[in-house]
Amino acid sequence: MKTLTSTEIRSTLTSQGYIELSILTVDKPTPAEDEVLIRVEAAPINPSDLGLLLTFGADLDNINVSGSGDKTVTKIKVNDRLIKVMEQRLDQSLQVGNEGGGIVEDAGDSAKDLIGKTVGVAGGSMYAKYRCIPAKNCLVMDDTTNSVEAASSFVNPLTVLAFVETMKLEKHSAIVHTAAASNLGQMLVKVCKDDGIPLVNIVRKPEQAGLLKNQGAKYVCNMAEPDFMECLIDALVETGATLGFDATGGGNEGKLPGQILSAMEIAANKTATQYSRYGSDVHKQVYIYGGLDQSPTILNRSYGMQWGLGGWLLMPMIGKIGMEKFQQMRARVAREIKSTFASNYSKEVSFEEMLQPDHLRAYAKQATGQKYLVVPHKE
Repeated sequence: MKTLTSTEIRSTLTSQGYIELSILTVDKPTPAEDEVLIRVEAAPINPSDLGLLLTFGADLDNINVSGSGDKTVTKIKVNDRLIKVMEQRLDQSLQVGNEGGGIVEDAGDSAKDLIGKTVGVAGGSMYAKYRCIPAKNCLVMDDTTNSVEAASSFVNPLTVLAFVETMKLEKHSAIVHTAAASNLGQMLVKVCKDDGIPLVNIVRKPEQAGLLKNQGAKYVCNMAEPDFMECLIDALVETGATLGFDATGGGNEGKLPGQILSAMEIAANKTATQYSRYGSDVHKQVYIYGGLDQSPTILNRSYGMQWGLGGWLLMPMIGKIGMEKFQQMRARVAREIKSTFASNYSKEVSFEEMLQPDHLRAYAKQATGQKYLVVPHKE
């Protein structure tokens, strides 16, 4: 007998000031002519999912869970000061999950050839048992790739490749990256090594530095060490890196983006041929692309006047890169999904387990090596 319903995770910010996470039973979707119906078998919890799932103001010390199975409901108080800026989402039951992997179970008339294929997709609303997606949005894997391997084929891999394209478009020649021991950071190490791009990695623990060096990273600086700035400056002198991507949004008590810019300025002045009261004439750019640290970003302007600090998002960058290059990037991800772009997970959880306090606190910490995978059909 065919399944006629689906379940999915919903997140609601209530007008009483709570995030309410629940499991909703809905009709199983039917694909349109140009769509496929995916049985979603795996979907990662990325940092980019947490803002919608939890907001960044949820009090994780006070979590209330009621019910069980598909009736599980989790309520978490949200900081009252943040409610005002999120008024537009009040009392809306929102679907969650940026990306996932699964099997095409059915398809519209123009996409029947995809039935039975394993695909990765970034369609939103992926914390669901079934999801209809335009066929053109699917990244079709070969027959040796399973849904777990395909699940993280968009956000991290394409972010890494878009970093490289940003470097090329903006005429830089090397990259600095923070939170470098993350899944994304390890992918970047592999891509830069394969493509001959100098990469300066910033971590916060000695074991993270060891992990990256074992993977072939040449330049690794631990921001917890007293000689961090000296290490960073030396690496920048050697690589000439003038472009940084910061996953923390603050880091090192909010000082990290400014420290990177300062180190770039010092490195540039070491090779300058003449003095300028306005600092070096080398443009230094740091992009904040994540919010792992909620500290304010502190800038002590000690890096001249040729610098920039801005936000960076994947989708707008893809628009700048262009569709031809984007398709080449997707093809590379599919080819290297078991090697360069492989992801590792510490836990696989069902919908019910995902809403339990211990698991929720763990994946909300966004700790290195603690990536969670949601398995919608797990009982």
